[in-house]
Amino acid sequence: MTAAAALSIVLMGDALLYVVLPVSAEAFGVSIIWVGVLLSANRFVRIVSYGAVARLTEALGVRRIAILGCATGAASTIMYGLFDGGPVLLAARLVWGLSYAALILACLSYAVDDRTRAGTRVGLSHAIQQFGPALALTGGAWLAGYAGPQVTFAYIGVISLLAIPVAWMLPRETGPAQRRDSPWLPRPERMDLLFFTVGLTIDGAFTMTITILLTGVLSLESAILGGGMIFVFRRFAEAVFGPLGGMLGDRVGVGKTFFAATALSAAGLAAIALGYLYAGAIAVVVGRAIIAAVGPAAVALRNPPERVMHRLATMQSWRDLGAALGPLASGFVIGVWELPSLYWGLVVALGIGMLIQAAPRR
Repeated sequence: MTAAAALSIVLMGDALLYVVLPVSAEAFGVSIIWVGVLLSANRFVRIVSYGAVARLTEALGVRRIAILGCATGAASTIMYGLFDGGPVLLAARLVWGLSYAALILACLSYAVDDRTRAGTRVGLSHAIQQFGPALALTGGAWLAGYAGPQVTFAYIGVISLLAIPVAWMLPRETGPAQRRDSPWLPRPERMDLLFFTVGLTIDGAFTMTITILLTGVLSLESAILGGGMIFVFRRFAEAVFGPLGGMLGDRVGVGKTFFAATALSAAGLAAIALGYLYAGAIAVVVGRAIIAAVGPAAVALRNPPERVMHRLATMQSWRDLGAALGPLASGFVIGVWELPSLYWGLVVALGIGMLIQAAPRR
């Protein structure tokens, strides 16, 4: 869990940026268009870099790549505090995207190393990762309003350097370095396609549109508050239901638990389409928290040890691709369909992903 603690520390800057940048664009010398570019750039760079990061991890070792990721991740947060203007901040976001790719693969690698408890360990890893962002979204947000956003990011960046000695405590690899060819966007297997639909429907479309849905039944202020509560609950669910789902997966099978959690999220999307917004959102968020724990464990258990890093990188690439395309597709669809129709489309998409996963292997 040491790797998860290191990632939790360096995640503080990224978590706070999503809250502060949209309302403080002037302080950073950027327009609202740049805000969208900056907040999405890290995800797009991850999509095409997971394969390369996996190769580098196999060559250097998980511990070394984690230390490097902590150093560059903290540096990106410090850059938010020291510099302004779109190009420099874009460079910082690209650095963060590469740093996150290295650290999440390191966390997953350590978590699934013990295959008998892979689900539990991945769930606990996700729970630990929530502490740093939670601290940033509370104390960091208050400090940004009191001392100014750039000063706050400079402080948080310096604090993030504490992740380096934490990563230094990770166990050293004893085996020889491995090298494996990984393309930029590897060909997906059936489980990767299911992760793509999870990213498209839940991480992408649901995340973008849930607050818009609430504006149809609440005032704007209440809708923003309600959307914020759902996102806070999402972090709470990652910390609580992730480990519980992982333990369940280790007992009854991670594949069965993964499929049931996806079905729960699909049922939540259907409930939202029928007008049960809060109940549906809770089901989606709880299901997604369990998916985050048992999905990587299922990938690890279905592959030999020498392929695990490559397969985890492929899974992350396709999930992020779906999460990047989800908001983009939703923006076009909203102009043509009503939101309930969009959510029925999401249910169908997630159902297709589940059917592909459940189909008998030839």
